[in-house]
Amino acid sequence: MIYDIRHVTTYNYESQVSFARCSLRLEPINSAGQQLVSHSVDIKPAPASRTMRTDFFGTRTETVLIENPHRVLRIDSRSRVYVERSTPGRGDDSPPWQTLRDASFDSSDLSAASPIGYVFASPLVPILDDVTAYAAISFPDGRGILAGAVDLMHRIRTEFKYDPKATVISTPLQEVLEKRHGVCQDFAHIMIAGMRGLGLPAAYVSGYLRTIPPPGKVRLQGADATHAWASVWCGKRLGWIGFDPTNDILVENDHIILAVGRDFSDVSPVDGVIVGSRKQKLAVAVDVLLVE
Repeated sequence: MIYDIRHVTTYNYESQVSFARCSLRLEPINSAGQQLVSHSVDIKPAPASRTMRTDFFGTRTETVLIENPHRVLRIDSRSRVYVERSTPGRGDDSPPWQTLRDASFDSSDLSAASPIGYVFASPLVPILDDVTAYAAISFPDGRGILAGAVDLMHRIRTEFKYDPKATVISTPLQEVLEKRHGVCQDFAHIMIAGMRGLGLPAAYVSGYLRTIPPPGKVRLQGADATHAWASVWCGKRLGWIGFDPTNDILVENDHIILAVGRDFSDVSPVDGVIVGSRKQKLAVAVDVLLVE
């Protein structure tokens, strides 16, 4: 499948901003099952400089400096991506989760693809006893990693309510667990924290969902903005598998990967600092269209 993606971020400031430094993570990655065909970002006002780097996780990050005074900052990202993934079935066999836990800690590979980088706490995903206990219900002794992750994903989907007004990025994970309300970032963080608490590698993935579903299928939650899900290491044979707890589905061809990291703080599409306005309004619009 080929997708055209448009991601427009607009900041409206209460008063004039004299300087802005932004980090943009808006270029979809090239990975197994996904190929970036084209990508461009238009920024108004025009930046004084633009520099590109690739971070440890393989995310292309652009740093822009804006020195013209402005009240509105508009970042218009457009990409074309080819997606063709092979995903295991929900009931397929997989190694026992304890075997993968032990293999993760025995790994001597320190690359971004290594499981060892995703088993420890990270800035937005602490290891919490309550979250670990919640996840442990899905992982009795000897259960396959795939079956356990599917069960945990399903429980989050059925026991938590999608509620965009319930949380913000800074809402503590303990509060999300207690409220059982939140959005895709919260559900991904809960799943990741629970699995890491058991010693299992889980990464945070930001990306997009197909906006218009195939005929006969329901529209997925999170399709109007950037989406988030978990990626779980399922051993050398299966590799990293995506699990979307917001929609209770394995990641296949309706998902486009933007970036991978330990949690949202590693992959925020746009962040930075400004000199000027005390108040601002943020608007984000995302379109993901299948190219016929």
